[in-house]
Amino acid sequence: MTLALRPNARRLVAIVILLPLYFLSRLPTLSGEERGQLASKFSFERVELFEEPESEHRSVRPVHPAFEHIAGWISSLGAAVALNDIDHDGLADDVVWVDARTDQVYVGPVPGTGADYEPFTLLPVDLDPTVAPMGCVPADMNEDGRTDILVYFWGRPPIAYLRRADSSILDASGFVAHDIAPADEIWNTNAVTFADLDGDGHLDLFIGNYFADGTRVLDDSADDGAELQRSMSRACNGGRNRFLLWDQATSGERPSVRYRILPEQTSCGSWTLAVGAADLDGDMLPELYVANDFGPDELFHNRSTPGSLDLVPVLGRRDWTTPRSKVLGRDSYKGMGVDFADVNDDGWLDIYVSNITTEYGLQESQFLFVSTGQIEDFAAGRAPYTDESEPLGLSRSSWAWDSRLVDLDNDGALEALQGVGFMTGEINRWPELHEAAMGNDQLLALAGFWHHMLPGDDLSGRASNPFHVRASDGRFYDLARDIGLELRDCTRAIATGDVDGDGDLDLVLGNQWQSAVLLRNETTAAGRFLGLHVLIDDENPVREGEPVRVTSGHPGAGYLARSAVGAAVRVHLPGGAVRSAQVDGGTGHSGVCSPDLHFGLADSDPDIPLRVELDWRDTHGALHHTQVELTPGWHTVTLTHDRERGE
Repeated sequence: MTLALRPNARRLVAIVILLPLYFLSRLPTLSGEERGQLASKFSFERVELFEEPESEHRSVRPVHPAFEHIAGWISSLGAAVALNDIDHDGLADDVVWVDARTDQVYVGPVPGTGADYEPFTLLPVDLDPTVAPMGCVPADMNEDGRTDILVYFWGRPPIAYLRRADSSILDASGFVAHDIAPADEIWNTNAVTFADLDGDGHLDLFIGNYFADGTRVLDDSADDGAELQRSMSRACNGGRNRFLLWDQATSGERPSVRYRILPEQTSCGSWTLAVGAADLDGDMLPELYVANDFGPDELFHNRSTPGSLDLVPVLGRRDWTTPRSKVLGRDSYKGMGVDFADVNDDGWLDIYVSNITTEYGLQESQFLFVSTGQIEDFAAGRAPYTDESEPLGLSRSSWAWDSRLVDLDNDGALEALQGVGFMTGEINRWPELHEAAMGNDQLLALAGFWHHMLPGDDLSGRASNPFHVRASDGRFYDLARDIGLELRDCTRAIATGDVDGDGDLDLVLGNQWQSAVLLRNETTAAGRFLGLHVLIDDENPVREGEPVRVTSGHPGAGYLARSAVGAAVRVHLPGGAVRSAQVDGGTGHSGVCSPDLHFGLADSDPDIPLRVELDWRDTHGALHHTQVELTPGWHTVTLTHDRERGE
């Protein structure tokens, strides 16, 4: 017997079925009262960094003839910023930034911090016009206690600008340009990080490349072939990534550093846009997360020994409710940024990854891979992470680049920030991009089949950088408009650091074809904090049997010490919660945060010391563990090392 329903009954059945689905699909909302309370906690002053004359600015680069009609697309990268203590006055009040408008790298004091040197340019004026800087990472590469600057490019391998020991004046003459790879090779680099990958106590380099090696992307007179990606999700024709293991270094008037260059660990050139290194399993060997534009992101479990690199790719576990595209290491999205932080205070770092989620454009997903705590899974080749971005409210934003998890009001809860936007113009090019993306992969690599994308065209160019704040229901909500930070700058890079030493973190944004911007944190309701300069001092080592030397406050002007990249710190709070962080060597897309560690403590008693655990490797790779008691505020922690110890 067939059950026949009248039209009105059928409509009623449809409504009964669709209504629950409608309500289930609606995103949670935040009450106006709580939204106002959360927004009132934040205040920022916007300051543009040093401007060059407008006549020197441009908004597109000369490109390979095959790419001329999509020059806007090809010219969409290159803005970068980094915060560090370049002048060694004890504060992260120096900024290095790449301005795509002039293809120049600038070094200068953060405006308003009172530094006593003039901004200067780092690159020579006669740099090959087919070469353009894409990013910069400050680090002490030759271990002499002075901060050097690595600059990476499209069109050649990176250059190390090493600080001269005989120069007391901070200007371009105080740095020596040093090639770390054969200068005649053509690399197109978009991601670099420093980390002690093999556990020998010295900083190695991971270099992530984009276009295939040898591609003369910025040579408008080239007469050879040039390819785009052969797939939007499984392209393997990008540049080869490199691992550079630290070998030896010298200081003095002509400083140098030498690396052993190793091939990448996989056979697929994956169009890398971002990279992050952090110890995710507690053995003090950093794992490596590689965010790829046109292929699955990769997480490598580190099983290396000194002098021998062994990085094993691991994959997330998929269950029947999880699409493959949201499983770590199996995704098909456009990985463009990465950051590490412990979002749930369980002692294990989680991973925040940027992709593309543009309304009426491309709906992928931002990722927040939360650790399950089952660290033993690494040994079996499994990544112990699940994507919690949707239930936590972080799965949707826009065309996103750098992502940051950071506590800006010192209340102990992290805020989630992203730089978003691609091309700003008047003509919406999403229909053309959809048509190209839906075409045959055999044609996708051929630039001639792409529609024009030139200055004046728009792809998510008017999106606002999200400022996600965690509410009482545990979800993150975008409060950028409520805070007065509805910035539409096509931001690529976000760097964080306490530039004025007042205990709250400030932000510097690197914007494509626009000035870099300082967002000075003027939050008046900030809680207490614990700030740590974690250093290795080669000139004044701690005494034998004394694992660390702790002094209150900043290290002071003129100190010579290097950041202890890779050192892990756990802060035990009175209520039993544990806050974890590690000294970073350059995680992200093109923003590099200060290596100082910062922990928000809310209303903790300023007179009650906190138990702080530290783990690190010395200059011979030996592991150390100790704990100290510290009250809130800034402290300088100098770690044990022993250059004279025999192997």
